[in-house]
Amino acid sequence: MGSSAKHKLPVIDLSSKNLNLNSSSWVTKCGEVRRALEEYGTFIAIYDGVSRELRDAILLASNELFDLPTEVKVLNVLDTPYNGYIGNQHFNPLYESLGIENAITTQGVESFTKLMWPSGNQSFCENALMYSKAVAELDKIVMKMIAESYGIEEHYESFSGSSSYLLKPTKYLHAQGDEKVLGIMPHTDKCFMTYLHQDEVNGLEILSKDGEWIEVEYSPSSFVVMAADALMAWTNGRIDAPTHRVMLRGDKDRYVLGLFTTIKDHIIQIPQELVDEHHPLQFQAFDNYKYMQFYYTPEGLNSECPIKTYCGI
Repeated sequence: MGSSAKHKLPVIDLSSKNLNLNSSSWVTKCGEVRRALEEYGTFIAIYDGVSRELRDAILLASNELFDLPTEVKVLNVLDTPYNGYIGNQHFNPLYESLGIENAITTQGVESFTKLMWPSGNQSFCENALMYSKAVAELDKIVMKMIAESYGIEEHYESFSGSSSYLLKPTKYLHAQGDEKVLGIMPHTDKCFMTYLHQDEVNGLEILSKDGEWIEVEYSPSSFVVMAADALMAWTNGRIDAPTHRVMLRGDKDRYVLGLFTTIKDHIIQIPQELVDEHHPLQFQAFDNYKYMQFYYTPEGLNSECPIKTYCGI
């Protein structure tokens, strides 16, 4: 399976100046977002809610974070496996990441910052919080668009207040030589939605429905919006969570920020509106957070499609 130029991810402009909720263009754009997600499970969003200064500041802050000694970084332990510090894995030797839970709350970001910098790091704390809040606004726009396009706004509103955000600064060490090297294994995300932002080094690849790896190029001013397993279940399989990996080439380290939405403390029901003779019910009501815990059990890890194993019909 080579990578091919015949696929390119849709690019959708979600800047505030182009989003007027009461205009016909809003309806058109909701349809664009839904179709992109149905076709690829992902798209590139142009979004002006994060200023250039904030982007530069948070990427610089990430560099400082990864420069901390390993014995400090390993203190970042969270309830869900793989949400905390990951590094020096023999099967993913180029990959390193940390996780900031409840990243849109002062308390969440402060407790992470205190752990990493016991004497304090005010600028990291402020930038991480501002950045997470700004990207969470993008999540609210995208989710509103999906819900409106399917006519299931009430369903979304029933759990939108239960969204929990994890900010994951990630570093990929550069590959040696010109050959492409695996940065992270092919996988789907287990949360609800994923928002990725990178420096100028590319590497993300998405598996298309016809089995081609699409190399994703996106500027530091845009975001990759990606459906995860829980969204796939909630939309009764109409949107697939795309399999993706990272392939590295060149002599520069790659820095990425991921904001991951999880629905916590809420049982997600599959909307009746998305069930019909062409789309029979595929999933039972489920708990997104418990599903993430299930994924890391032997049954979850050995399953071909963990979300179907967990709550499929």
